[in-house]
Amino acid sequence: MTDTTADFLGRLTAALPSGTVVPGAEAPERYWHDWSGLAPVRPLAVVLPRETEHVAATLRLCHEAGIAAVPQGGLTGLAGGAHPIAGCVVLNLERMNGVEEVDPVMATITVKAGTPLATVQAAAEEAGFAFMLDLGARGSCAIGGNISTNAGGNRVIRYGMAREHVLGLEFVLADGTVVRSLNKMLKNNAGYDLKQMLIGSEGTLGVITRAVLRLQAKPTTVSTALCRVADYPAVLALLTGARKRLGPSLTAFEVMWPSFYETMYGGLPQLRRPFGTAGDIHVILEASGFDPGRDAERFEECLAALVEDGVLIDVIVAGSERETKEIWAVRESVSEYGRVLGRIIAFDIGLPTTTIGDFVERAIAALTARWPDVRALTYGHIGDSNLHLVVNVPSAGQHQPEHEVDDLVYDMAGAAGGTISAEHGIGTVKKPYLNRSRTPAELATMRRLKQALDPKGILNPGKVV
Repeated sequence: MTDTTADFLGRLTAALPSGTVVPGAEAPERYWHDWSGLAPVRPLAVVLPRETEHVAATLRLCHEAGIAAVPQGGLTGLAGGAHPIAGCVVLNLERMNGVEEVDPVMATITVKAGTPLATVQAAAEEAGFAFMLDLGARGSCAIGGNISTNAGGNRVIRYGMAREHVLGLEFVLADGTVVRSLNKMLKNNAGYDLKQMLIGSEGTLGVITRAVLRLQAKPTTVSTALCRVADYPAVLALLTGARKRLGPSLTAFEVMWPSFYETMYGGLPQLRRPFGTAGDIHVILEASGFDPGRDAERFEECLAALVEDGVLIDVIVAGSERETKEIWAVRESVSEYGRVLGRIIAFDIGLPTTTIGDFVERAIAALTARWPDVRALTYGHIGDSNLHLVVNVPSAGQHQPEHEVDDLVYDMAGAAGGTISAEHGIGTVKKPYLNRSRTPAELATMRRLKQALDPKGILNPGKVV
């Protein structure tokens, strides 16, 4: 450690309460990486603030010294956005955890950025509301990270991405300036909407410390069905028919191609298989509402009409909470990829919904032509134009051809007018491919914004742009 570095750590430690600064050599390894699979990097130090003023003091000192600061939340990101770089200060907000207020009149909840998503959901439910952002990592991911990556999840088709749930933010700029914009109002057109700069910026423009979130009325009914269709045109017919007949009550539309469905059921014997027939596309359909006397009937009428129209081959409607969980179990089994496939190359891409079926066929054909033994699984939030693709080349073992597969898939997605990232962010993993989804003018504008707010480039350097 150089004298200059030692001096900086001394100033940082003196400026913050005891136990807030942990030297890198003493920091637990869980702060050295996120879920992206990138090699762990030991930071210069880990700062664990409890208050916004601690974040501001940390960034002020980092800005003065020209030392990088990498914000972290629950570390569940897959694109490397929270991954440390050598010589950086990790700013992990896990201690900034708590619900500050639930306002039943404004239907808002104010929380600290390090609060787990599941905690926000539970507090909303206890107050008689629902917070409708939902992810599989709900128990681990932090709301600040959800906002900074503009997270999506299973209910986007009805409630939108994280951006749609945020009314106000408090955040800290690179030089330590605290910006408090904790708005609760749905209508507020007083100048630039500054929070929109931070949402989805992955900690490159500022560090989110608190948020005012929009709550929804808690549905009193939830209906779930597993549908079986013959092909992708039938998927589109099902989506169109469900939207027409269910309207805004349509909450989820999750599509699983045979590659995903058969592989996960075959590899995970604990899953209970609802249908015996293989080879078809399966869709989880969910609707929620507020009319216990009619909602279930309307849902079944919708499905009956789709069967009569020849859209559905077969359908199972959940008759209990247990059956609902069994229907969702295969879709939520993605955390078991390691057991079923081994090392994977995962994609979170967006495409116009009408083109997704053709894209799947062409992508799998191209992958198979290059790697004949490839295993490619496709599934996703197709009602949101979001396709997930998981690739494994068995003959490559632990040395998967990641860069070659990335080049192939992202080039195809860009050529199809899609996006390389639908809901998981850019981080470092997707940064080389951002030009497949953004024009030179868009990229130049992003760089100008970054330069204006972070002129020394200390905030999460090397990420996004």
